[in-house]
Amino acid sequence: CPWNRCLFCPVYKKRKFSLRTIDEIKQDIQIARDMADDIKALSKRLGHKGDVNDAVISHIFNQPNYSDVYRGIAAWMYYGTGACFLQDADKLVLTTRQLVDILTFLRKTFPEIVRVTTYSRSRTVIRKSVAALRQIHTAGLDRVHIGLESGYTPLLKLMKKGVTADQQVDAGQRVVAAGMELSEYVMPGLGGQGLWKEHATATAGVLNQINPHFIRLRSLRVPKRVPLYALLKEGSFKMQTDDMLAEEIRCFVEALDGIDSTITSDHIMNLLEEVSGKLPEDKDKILAVVTAYQALSDMDRLIYRVGRRGGTFRSTKDLQRDPATYDKIKNLIREVEATEGAAGVEGFIASLVDRYV
Repeated sequence: CPWNRCLFCPVYKKRKFSLRTIDEIKQDIQIARDMADDIKALSKRLGHKGDVNDAVISHIFNQPNYSDVYRGIAAWMYYGTGACFLQDADKLVLTTRQLVDILTFLRKTFPEIVRVTTYSRSRTVIRKSVAALRQIHTAGLDRVHIGLESGYTPLLKLMKKGVTADQQVDAGQRVVAAGMELSEYVMPGLGGQGLWKEHATATAGVLNQINPHFIRLRSLRVPKRVPLYALLKEGSFKMQTDDMLAEEIRCFVEALDGIDSTITSDHIMNLLEEVSGKLPEDKDKILAVVTAYQALSDMDRLIYRVGRRGGTFRSTKDLQRDPATYDKIKNLIREVEATEGAAGVEGFIASLVDRYV
């Protein structure tokens, strides 16, 4: 990441940013193409007519002489999504000419690709005109993922995001105007207990001005290796509890208005995976998911949280679907509580979810 200062981010810390040459990137693409062609040839030799099926994949993954990269290409061909993601954090930091050159070569070398996606930052996007972004789109970039995180400028400043709410709006509108799909990431919990409402409402306000294709929720977690942990330890930042987070998400969704974005909560760090749907028609359904959680008894909310954070539950409805698991988790909670108290239970839940950061 060319910025790499955000207090909540655990990635790329203690690593120096550098740019690779265009020739080096093209060589990587060509190596991937050569591997793909070799895999097809292998399939033919194995009698599968070039198809990358179960038998071919099994052969490749069971032979020790194939590299992880080779296996990765084989898996990409096996699943057949046709999707390509440009790594690492912000490909739009390249000049328009450089990125067009790379995308043109990529599309020519891999004509079977159906979608190319990249991460970027709002601060980077606003350095490019809509015309330049259209050039990049025409060359082959279909979707941009931006870490919006928040639309509340004081919070963005506190978290050293390096961007303002107005710049977030400007960047999002430019991507949409250029004809590309836009996915904005929102971080429930980033405002902590002090700024949660401002965070929720201001973020919704920014998204209402952008109308991105996707709004993806990625809830805040603060393991010890994250810079924000220092503020948490000294007490100047207090994390939202899961119950508080549910109310924050309700406030956020209620404030979304006049847009037709798709909301997704497709990550294990999120408390409520079913907060998902197309606006505006699914708004009531999404809010009903929050209501269902809030209507649970104190014990059932605790059981659900342990089950969700442990990867067992995907819905509050799972509490009734699997009585054996329900009882097992309930007994586990009582055991932890008997020896370590309520704080021990909360610590146990935090340890379950922080492993996914």
